[in-house]
Amino acid sequence: MSTLSENPTESEFQEYTILIVDDNPANLSVLTDYLEDNGFEIMAARDGKTGLEMAHLAQPDIILLDVMMPGIDGFETCRRFKASDTTKEIPVIFMTALTSLEDKVKGFEVGGVDYITKPIQQEEVLARIATHLRIRELTQKLQRKTQEVIALNERLTEDNFRMSAELDVTRRLQQMVLPKEQELKQITELDIASFMEPADEVGGDYYDVLQHNGSIKIGIGDVTGHGLESGVLMLMVQTAVRTLLNNNVTDPENFLNVINRTVYDNMQRLCSDKNLTLSLLDYRAGRLRLTGQHEEVLVVRKGGAIERIDTFDLGFMIGVEADIAPFISQLEISLQQGDGIVLYTDGITEARNTEKKLYGLKQLCEVISHNWHLSAYEIQKAVIADVRQHIGTQKVFDDITLLIFKQK
Repeated sequence: MSTLSENPTESEFQEYTILIVDDNPANLSVLTDYLEDNGFEIMAARDGKTGLEMAHLAQPDIILLDVMMPGIDGFETCRRFKASDTTKEIPVIFMTALTSLEDKVKGFEVGGVDYITKPIQQEEVLARIATHLRIRELTQKLQRKTQEVIALNERLTEDNFRMSAELDVTRRLQQMVLPKEQELKQITELDIASFMEPADEVGGDYYDVLQHNGSIKIGIGDVTGHGLESGVLMLMVQTAVRTLLNNNVTDPENFLNVINRTVYDNMQRLCSDKNLTLSLLDYRAGRLRLTGQHEEVLVVRKGGAIERIDTFDLGFMIGVEADIAPFISQLEISLQQGDGIVLYTDGITEARNTEKKLYGLKQLCEVISHNWHLSAYEIQKAVIADVRQHIGTQKVFDDITLLIFKQK
């Protein structure tokens, strides 16, 4: 049922039913004929009790109600209409010869929406009926929209709760698969410190440190985007790295290409456009082989001097192309006692403060260089403290990951 137009026609009124309650047969007859001629369907009752019964059964669109009637009068009839769940929303227009302010106030108090003063002017009746039908329909439309908003809000609340639970599970899984402190301590050649703090929405930062046949495989990566899907891809990469290592795939370039193919095939199956940056480092006896594209790798010499290595030409985004072998190359790095490597994700360098200023790579290098004489753990603490001070009260939008290795 559409809302009545400003100048409704007879065809529009045909959709509506009016209940007239009046003990005067002449009034009933005149009003019934006039309103039927204008297209309305009319129901008539001679007393309040009958009117109540008819309204409960037929659910008219509007009620015209006489005040002075035998038995229960119009005021009491209206009060009962408004007390019932089935009829309380139906507009009631009083028809009465009573003109005192007290009577009009009483009519509004019991739930009436308007008054028509007898003797009745037919055009006035039609105008008031049309107005209140229009008001009722607009009110119902507003109520429906309100219910839709409430339902949507409830659904969003449920979805947010479900998503929050999913993200919490992903966050826990992300932490569970990280190398444990006791594992890192078993690597006697290197002083190692690691730190990862998932963002509120869970990003896809990945890192791992694995010993295998006298070598150490170090990986760090960052999945595009945030949320559950990014976290799942991070877990996928971690599993692939460990599986390849356990199957003695040792060539760094082949290793990275196989990981890429695994991720690419899975992303195609999932119809996902997720991908990640990934750098892998193979360490043995003071020498490192670096492959893969990620953030700059920081080589820190014993006195705190930093060499920044751009990894752009060492690989390609993982999961974008089926075969990235043509893009992969490797770089060798020698470490002496006191030298080291710092790996990080952009959650550090792109951390913003309340003024939207980035923390930046320059600041990271300064803190590392200034504290390089300390242990790996103390350097990590100094960096994270400085990042936190920079962020202040600003919300953290990305995972923060930091790895520090010092040659003993």
